[in-house]
Amino acid sequence: MDSVKRARLGWRCRRGIRELDLLLMRYMDRDFNRVDAAEQAAFETLLTFQDPEILDLLTGRLTVQDARLQDVVERLLSND
Repeated sequence: MDSVKRARLGWRCRRGIRELDLLLMRYMDRDFNRVDAAEQAAFETLLTFQDPEILDLLTGRLTVQDARLQDVVERLLSND
């Protein structure tokens, strides 16, 4: 991935809610480059959601049918 695209994704991870910023940026730093293109696309899709929707996904109040998106949510919550 080129540095410009990565910088844009990093900017989109900054949501204004500190906890959410930390989780999304950790994913970018730790996981994004080592997952396949389908999961990267799912992460980009997640970034199109509104903050309350992302928070609901992370707390289990909202579920998604898309398995790749669910994988991203689970990876965001993992401490591995």
